Amino acid sequence: MSAKVWLVGAGPGDPELLTLKAVRALGEADVVLIDDLVNNAVLVHCPNARIIPVGKRGGCRSTPQAFIHRLMLRYARQGRCVVRLKGGDPCIFGRGGEEAQWLKEHGIEVELVNGITAGLAGATRCDIPLTLRGVARGVTLVTAHTQDDSRLNWQALAQSGTTLVIYMGVAKLAEISEQLLSGGLAADTAVAMIENASLPEQRECRSNLMRMEQDAQRFELKSPAILVIGAVAASASAGQACMLQA
Repeated sequence: MSAKVWLVGAGPGDPELLTLKAVRALGEADVVLIDDLVNNAVLVHCPNARIIPVGKRGGCRSTPQAFIHRLMLRYARQGRCVVRLKGGDPCIFGRGGEEAQWLKEHGIEVELVNGITAGLAGATRCDIPLTLRGVARGVTLVTAHTQDDSRLNWQALAQSGTTLVIYMGVAKLAEISEQLLSGGLAADTAVAMIENASLPEQRECRSNLMRMEQDAQRFELKSPAILVIGAVAASASAGQACMLQA
């Protein structure tokens, strides 16, 4: 058997959002290396596989990336069908690109299987279209957390005219607000803060750029959560949104 690893996106949490291709890969798997944010309900599709947790969570004890690399390499060289199962999409803040490159450099065939990313699924559950004709002609996905502490070009983001979807931003709400306001976004720019995207316990807080840190504290917003910033975030689903007043 040729050595191969599948890098599979499990989606944002709702097991019904798993793709058919992901289900097929899991059904063929001998070994599944699973991230913390993956809903364990999807493991019903790989009843005969060995499941190895390799979680990586900000601020928590995490599995070293080098160790994950070695595990994938070891099992692939044994001729096992290896699935690296990631929350969301493996190539959207999921290290799928770097893992694929490393495996290829070591002679391992790689196949990437896309998953629905949390920013899209969470917004959709809140009736927020990330693009909307005449309102938002594009969407920009960014992370507020970087490994090397480098800073985003917030001014460029503020002036992009696109819907901003910010991942891993709960701990940096003050900085995000300050930088986007300094970059030229209006204080009343709509913001939706969405916790546990696509899960039954999903929660949503609608606010604006000026008030979002204060509202998040009152709402007790916790990770994992995404921020949707832009005019489309004013599209409210009245029964689900928690509208906090100043």
